[in-house]
Amino acid sequence: MSLGATWAGIKVALAVEIDPHAAKTYSANHRGTEVFDCDIRRLTNARLESLRRKKGQTIVFGGPPCQGFSYSNQRTRSADNPDSWLFTHFLRVVQVLRPDWVVFENVQGIVNTAEGLFVTEVVRRLEKNLKYRVSSGLLNAVDHGVPQDRTRFFLVASRDGVQITLPHPSVRNCLTVHDAIADLPELPNGAAISLMQYQGKPPSRFARSMRGQLRESSNHLVTRNSPSVLKRYVHIPQGGNWENIPARLMKNYRDRSRCHTGIYHRLRYDEPSVVIGNYRKNMLIHPEQDRGLSVREAARIQSFPDWYEFHGSIGFQQQQVGNAVPPLLAQAVFNAILCQYSPD
Repeated sequence: MSLGATWAGIKVALAVEIDPHAAKTYSANHRGTEVFDCDIRRLTNARLESLRRKKGQTIVFGGPPCQGFSYSNQRTRSADNPDSWLFTHFLRVVQVLRPDWVVFENVQGIVNTAEGLFVTEVVRRLEKNLKYRVSSGLLNAVDHGVPQDRTRFFLVASRDGVQITLPHPSVRNCLTVHDAIADLPELPNGAAISLMQYQGKPPSRFARSMRGQLRESSNHLVTRNSPSVLKRYVHIPQGGNWENIPARLMKNYRDRSRCHTGIYHRLRYDEPSVVIGNYRKNMLIHPEQDRGLSVREAARIQSFPDWYEFHGSIGFQQQQVGNAVPPLLAQAVFNAILCQYSPD
């Protein structure tokens, strides 16, 4: 979200990130932003009050942990998950800072988790307790120049009572996986080379913008899958999944019929990607190469530019990419606010 905000012309003063690897990545790519790399519950009101400014528009934005709302988490997806209530500390920040704007992002599942309890509570506290005017809805990243079918919940709140319309779709033709990654280098299973040159010209305007003036890009890391997994990949066509794998190669699954459609999904080159979530666990497969996606390929599909480098082991890098808000989607939301509101 910070990258999208920066692209929209917003200066980010303070970021909160509890994961040390994500915090390192953030600090390396967002020079000039202070990073509070601890639990948000340890961010004191006194520290927040020091950020108050007398002039200029202010905004608080973020996405509290989503594990308690995610459709992929059926085991603890409920009001009993303590992480589901961390949004109260996000609202505490709002209460202390009293920003002109609030942008709250989360997974689509927050809308109906616990029969809508959490969305209702966030809106109630913003409107009744803090006197903000709230607009909210679902946005799909594919409608805003991201080559990925990824729907997320966004809430925008105005302290001055401005009713903001969330951004309408900005593209006519959806970008495809080919548009996004076709110029990235061919890689083997278990690739562990960070810097590599491109293998061709940018296949689209999107890829050209992601490359910029770079001659090589980083984070070309691929999970090393076992030979038994690689044998399964061979049987899966573009757009296929575990159902295309012969039963004789799936004997280690107690009941393979319980696999969801995202398991062993091979991306199609001619369509947008499915959600880049936990793509290592789901074993998302490259459209043409019999291997998992690289960190850079997943980052491209999320709309991260190639100069944005991820830090930590391959597992931590994959998690950072999968957890992120697509920067282009975030930018669309911030642009909508800036375009619809002009202070006196």
